[in-house]
This record gives sequence, C-alpha cells and structure tokens, in this order.
Amino acid sequence: MIRALLPHPLLALGLFASWLVLSGPISAGDVLVALIAALAIPQVMRRLEPDRSGVRSPGAILRLAGYVAVDVVRSNYAVATIIMGRRRRQRMSGFIHVPLDLRNRYGLAVLAIILTSTPGTLWVQYDRPSGRLLLHVLDLTEEQEWIDLIKGRYERLLLEIFP
Repeated sequence: MIRALLPHPLLALGLFASWLVLSGPISAGDVLVALIAALAIPQVMRRLEPDRSGVRSPGAILRLAGYVAVDVVRSNYAVATIIMGRRRRQRMSGFIHVPLDLRNRYGLAVLAIILTSTPGTLWVQYDRPSGRLLLHVLDLTEEQEWIDLIKGRYERLLLEIFP
C-alpha cells in the first residue's frame, strides 16, 4: 500500500523539502502544492523505470568528495589568477580527448558533474562507442597531465563506486 503511494520515498521527501525551501515564506498553499508534487512526480518516475545502480565502497565516495572539494578550491584560485591577470605566462586553452574505461551511466554522470563544476574545465562531448571524452580546459599546459589527473584521481574512484 505505502509502496504504491510512494514508489521512491527519498525522492518524494527531497521534492517536498526542496519545494518548501525554494518557495520562501511557507503558507498552507505551499505545503499543499509541495505535497502534490512529492506524490505525483515519483509516480512519473515509476513509469520511467530508471535502472537501479548499485553503489559500492563508501570509503571511495568519501575520498572522491574530498578530492573534488580540494580541486574546486584550487581551480577557483587558478581561474581567479588568470582572470585578474596575475599569472604572467602565456595562457592557452584547448580541447583534449580523454579515453575512459568507465561505462556506467551513473558514474559518467557524476564525472560530468565533477568536471563541469570545477572552474576551468568543461565536459563537451562523450562518445559512447569509443569511450572518449572531449574536455575543454581553460589553462591547458600539458595534455597528458590532464588525462592522468582525470583517470587517476576521478575515474579510478568512480570505477570502485559504480560497478
């Protein structure tokens, strides 16, 4: 009975809370609309039948989160120095191709979020048959360094997390 009403309870709870947080001052109408959205949208998700993804290795998740936090701060600083003109050497942006072993679509989505949310990098395209990622880098010095960073720092942990 409850599973029929709430096929995805965490999604429903997240939608309900998000709606109330984003609506500003909470009124009875806001609570009603949040409740309707929290009950209706998981029903749509049931029809879409998303694949279940097994997530492993909580330690790898924590390490990945730590790496991302540090890299975002570093990248913010690096991009700020470029924009402010404090970096004296010639700056060159460019595109690189990164060969990925990761094929899990949830792992690829997380990698896309990591790379795009890190200042100075942008996920441009992914070619599924070849497993090649096209990445734009604002301050491209050495292409192989970027490939090693992505494969060794992010992809390795994502392969542990997503089977």
